[in-house]
Amino acid sequence: MPFAVFADGSANLPETMLEGISLLPCEYTLDGVPQTYFGDVDRFDAHAFYEELRHGKIARTTLLNTHLFLTHFGPVLKQGLDVIYISMSSGISGTCGAAKLAARELMEEYRERFVHIVDSLGCGFGNGLLAVKAAELSRQGRDAREAAAILDAEVPHICQYFTVDDLNFLKKTGRVSGVTAKIGTVLNIKPILYGDATGHIVSCAKVRGRRQSIEALVKKYEEKRVRTGEQRVCISHGDCLDDARRLADLVREITPEVPITICQHEPFSGAHVGPGMLGLFFRGTER
Repeated sequence: MPFAVFADGSANLPETMLEGISLLPCEYTLDGVPQTYFGDVDRFDAHAFYEELRHGKIARTTLLNTHLFLTHFGPVLKQGLDVIYISMSSGISGTCGAAKLAARELMEEYRERFVHIVDSLGCGFGNGLLAVKAAELSRQGRDAREAAAILDAEVPHICQYFTVDDLNFLKKTGRVSGVTAKIGTVLNIKPILYGDATGHIVSCAKVRGRRQSIEALVKKYEEKRVRTGEQRVCISHGDCLDDARRLADLVREITPEVPITICQHEPFSGAHVGPGMLGLFFRGTER
């Protein structure tokens, strides 16, 4: 029996990948002014957003709360459908915990229904690719409990590697120290970051210069990619389309047959990585 699939704006999905997926809105402020991002990444003005950050404006995000999940999941359960929600990583946000609280409450109220929260241990396409997989399983008529098990098992295979252009955005969110950010800026050090097995963002390499950081992302793809027809590559960028295209060209040299989606990076997690963020997402043997 088909089930309802939910994600939110942090999934970074363009309209061509949204079939069968309902998106929940994300709230943030830009220099104290409240903003609501509904997940319409194709219509999101990434250049304007990242230009604001380049000029010193501060973006702050708010976790999705339990009330939001109750409001959106409840009517679907009442209609007789089960629900699977693909959450951003519990390692970087309390959103997953809030969703699980809502799920427990709703299953007490709708005892014949099933609500499952998939902790993607990722963000951006890191949870977006899982949402796409969930929608495919629903269209196939899979039972929600069966699909939940498949998705949970898929989480460790969703690889997400990225680099940033300005370490100061990571400093603001506590990802690197002030000293590291200062030294890295002076020496033009670019970290290669990824979502680890616990859903936290950690560094796995440091290179000097933008060109080498792009090549380092490609090296990770070559090392980790699965060699099957199931591969799908996604690239997101913080207003640096030329770099994204360069990254895509290098990936195509390795696997010319694999489809690649290039998309601007949404503002909800983009607030934490800043302009110049460049991310590579794919299915791998392990994270």
